[in-house]
Amino acid sequence: MKPLRTYLSELSAIHATGVAVKETSYYPALVNLLNEIGATLKPKVRCNSHVSNTGAGIPDAGLFTSEQFSQKGDEKPLPSAKPERGVLEIKGVGAKLDALAHSEQVAKYLAHYGAVIATNYREFQVVERGPSGETVLGERFSLSDSEASFWQKAANAALTTETEEARFSEFLRRMLSLNVTLTQPSEVAWYLASYAREARHRIEEGDSSGLEPLKKSLQDALGLAFEGEKGVRFFRSTLVQTLFYGIFSAWVLWHKKNPTSNASSFSWQMAAYELHVPIVRDLFYAVANPAHLDALGLAEVLERAGAALNRVDRAAFFERFAEESAVQYFYEPFLEAFDPELRRELGVWYTPREIVAYQVARVDAVLKSELGIAQGLADKNVFILDPCCGTGAYLVEVVKFLHASLGGDALAAAELKDSVLPRLFGFEILPAPFVVAHLQLGLLFQSLGAGLSAAKNERMGVYLTNALTGWEPGGVHPALTIPGFAAERDGAEKVKQQTPILVILGNPPYNGYAGVAVEEERSLSDAYREVKGVPKPQGQGLNDLYVRFFRMAEKRIVETGGQGVACYISNYSWLEGLSFTGMRERYAEVFDTIWIDNLHGDRIISEYAPDGKTSETAFAMQ
Repeated sequence: MKPLRTYLSELSAIHATGVAVKETSYYPALVNLLNEIGATLKPKVRCNSHVSNTGAGIPDAGLFTSEQFSQKGDEKPLPSAKPERGVLEIKGVGAKLDALAHSEQVAKYLAHYGAVIATNYREFQVVERGPSGETVLGERFSLSDSEASFWQKAANAALTTETEEARFSEFLRRMLSLNVTLTQPSEVAWYLASYAREARHRIEEGDSSGLEPLKKSLQDALGLAFEGEKGVRFFRSTLVQTLFYGIFSAWVLWHKKNPTSNASSFSWQMAAYELHVPIVRDLFYAVANPAHLDALGLAEVLERAGAALNRVDRAAFFERFAEESAVQYFYEPFLEAFDPELRRELGVWYTPREIVAYQVARVDAVLKSELGIAQGLADKNVFILDPCCGTGAYLVEVVKFLHASLGGDALAAAELKDSVLPRLFGFEILPAPFVVAHLQLGLLFQSLGAGLSAAKNERMGVYLTNALTGWEPGGVHPALTIPGFAAERDGAEKVKQQTPILVILGNPPYNGYAGVAVEEERSLSDAYREVKGVPKPQGQGLNDLYVRFFRMAEKRIVETGGQGVACYISNYSWLEGLSFTGMRERYAEVFDTIWIDNLHGDRIISEYAPDGKTSETAFAMQ
């Protein structure tokens, strides 16, 4: 679907006849465009250029929902139906949009319909009625800044880019959804992702040189480097996700404190006051620096995102949010809409809770049966780490498991918090899921009746860090200009170098982050290249990222602690691949017991049912 290209081509064909009337001749192309986009919405939105006079004159066109027609094929809406999504005021391509948006006619329509889209075919301006009846200019999109350049663009419609198509289509989807109340987590995720894509576009097209100091600070703090085109893309995506997840998290926390406040009283600027984890607040401050926002035109986009959150039916949203643990998989639909390619590269896939719960229970049982720790995970000397915690699924499950083991009441929650905060840790290299992990754990303790205290500087031991580096003391660190970054690095290294980690569990990523270079971690797999009585490794399998996480866990437990449990999800290439002979030999030598549970996630052909479609994989629920 290329609605922009089709729209421009149709306008160009009409213009080429030489007999077109500057305004009305082009109605069909605009109506077709809006109907094509409107058909993707639920309910569908239809544009009609024949609108009845319901008290404010006859608009050039009206935007109706499919529910306002008696039957699917009807050309006209129900009698006296007012356009639910607003009306259009259309002028010729040469008209000045600013003058049109402030015209007497638009004001008249605004008073009656509540929303108007003013357009001269090349520019679109949303005009809304404010809470006191005032005129409020909403989003605006320009295809061209002059009549001459627009007709040239229309004559060369085939040259429109995928980026321009996507930006224009998303703007129209938002435009056709004016004042729609949002109830579903997936709807909110789409809106935030849509604005996030626009923010990223502005960073890419604008002068982002002012972000270089922040880029260097983030590189130094995480001990990595953003290299080449993919590295730059990764960095920019990191910034945008941090902004939007910071705003989303702040909105959730604000709602928890103000559940009955006015629906429109949240502002995105509140994020800096609601985010209590120092590095999250500092990173948000650094990205949301007014100098950066003004230079790149981001403030407007963030305002729109905040306005979208104010359209959420919070009672309906948070009922689903709590009931379905929506925050745990909110990150996935956001990233899928924001950057599906990046999502695949980063391996951001939801781990079914049933698997997470099984791993946690299995570790608890092994601690009791194999290591003789009678209380299992509840023992205060059992320190637990998820080195790639993502949005915090495993950490949340550990807290729930321990809370249930303590009786599950409010008194148990207070005891649980005192027990868990010093010994439950998570590492995450991506700021966006890191923010969500803190949010999820904070909300969990709040729901259990033992919320984290900002006054006492209570925070979960979840750190923004590279889990594969910094385990050995004595490293020389560059000075960091952002205080929160330095404190975060020091906190993570204290866990790595001084804490007797006994349990390491999680679902490490299989693929490396494209464009992110880390020298120190590349040597981790060298130990598996040496063999004693088996054939030497062949191929490149040991370069897979998950192998480094295996080595990190093995090194921590076998070489540093002398005992412990590692429980990972991985693919099973290391069990039979020719690259992993040394890895298998080493594990057989240094571990007392190894258990393998086949979840059938690779879905080889022999695991499919006769219909060729279904399989026994535990991940089929995805």
